[in-house]
Amino acid sequence: MKKLEEYVRSIPDFPEPGIIFRDVTSILQDADGLHLAIDGLLDSLKDVDYDVVVGPESRGFIFGVPVAYEARKGFVPVRKKGKLPCEIISAEYDLEYGSAVIEMHKDSITPGQKVVIVDDLIATGGTIEAIIKLVEQLGGEVVKICFVMELAGLKGRERLAGYDVDSLITYEGK
Repeated sequence: MKKLEEYVRSIPDFPEPGIIFRDVTSILQDADGLHLAIDGLLDSLKDVDYDVVVGPESRGFIFGVPVAYEARKGFVPVRKKGKLPCEIISAEYDLEYGSAVIEMHKDSITPGQKVVIVDDLIATGGTIEAIIKLVEQLGGEVVKICFVMELAGLKGRERLAGYDVDSLITYEGK
């Protein structure tokens, strides 16, 4: 079996010249690649005491749900603004060109719950920083943050200083 990084398709000059786009869909479409990713995330959690997995729309759902299922934990979705039907809390965060708002159901985390956040990629860390604020606002404790890929050159890990962060693959550039 190949290593996980061998399943990642790298696309030069997308979305703009000088950028190498790391395509997670090439992991997903291959059964072995998908198994390596999920097993790697589960392995990074093997010694972690947690109650629930939280994942942002949409690729956090893709990787977080099978982790939660296999670990027999619940899964809490973090959605884009206006997608959740019940009472919510929200956080605004900065994007490269503007800002966005994410939301969670107000009753999705109970005080004292130990939370793991799972997503496909850490770049600048803004989305995860906003999720941490929501989890902590509801009284949860973020005990680990797991990514399939990390773009180290964008320094997102620095933004999450003080939290246990793990990535299965690290790319030094942007």
